[in-house]
Amino acid sequence: MDTEAQPTERDRSFPPAGPENSSGTPGPEERSRSALVPRITQWLPGGRITLTLLLCLLFLLAVNTFVARPFEIPSGSMERGLRDGDRVLVNKLAYRFGDGPDRGDVIVFDGTGYFGEADYIKRVVGVGGDHVVCCDREGMIRVNGRSVDESGFLFPGDRPSTVPFDVVVPDGRLFVLGDHRSNSSDSRDHLGSPGGGMIPVAGVIGRADGIVWPPDRATRLHRPGAYARVPAAEASAARPAGGGHG
Repeated sequence: MDTEAQPTERDRSFPPAGPENSSGTPGPEERSRSALVPRITQWLPGGRITLTLLLCLLFLLAVNTFVARPFEIPSGSMERGLRDGDRVLVNKLAYRFGDGPDRGDVIVFDGTGYFGEADYIKRVVGVGGDHVVCCDREGMIRVNGRSVDESGFLFPGDRPSTVPFDVVVPDGRLFVLGDHRSNSSDSRDHLGSPGGGMIPVAGVIGRADGIVWPPDRATRLHRPGAYARVPAAEASAARPAGGGHG
């Protein structure tokens, strides 16, 4: 009996294997990719170190442009929580994919045409449609008929406002105040200006989410619960937008 294995029809029809590249030498595509970095480093003074620094710089620039950026507090208008010289991290994506700023948020915005040609940081007290009044019989600000206890973040000894006002915030605008009310130029000071002191939501750069410098003051910033019970704005507000007195 012939026990030697015979090639089957399937074996004979299978194409012979081509030559393998067993030398370990990369092909043309691999060689071109691996040669790209050396070519770039040859052009740059400092070689790979310079290239690495440039890539890091581009990454930080992209983050600063689209994701987050530091902001230095320019005055004492947001004391007691934020001091002059503190640096906060501004979240530029906070309102990009969802709702806009909410009452109680600390925001950084471009004040050009409204406050001045600079970036400012203030707290949102009223959003579009809100009826904001100062002050009630207890001396507190009232939003949509609900008195707001701001004692948890106001500068010690400050009143909610020494300037009376009674305004309805237009849609797409924000009524903002500093926490150090006696040392803050904010919406109250521009009631008679174009826009009635209300800044456009489109001018908001982002939300201040935390103090990052100095290290001993590093902390996360939370939205206070003082505005949590404020009801939604009614469609029919009693007073015209931007009205005020005092």
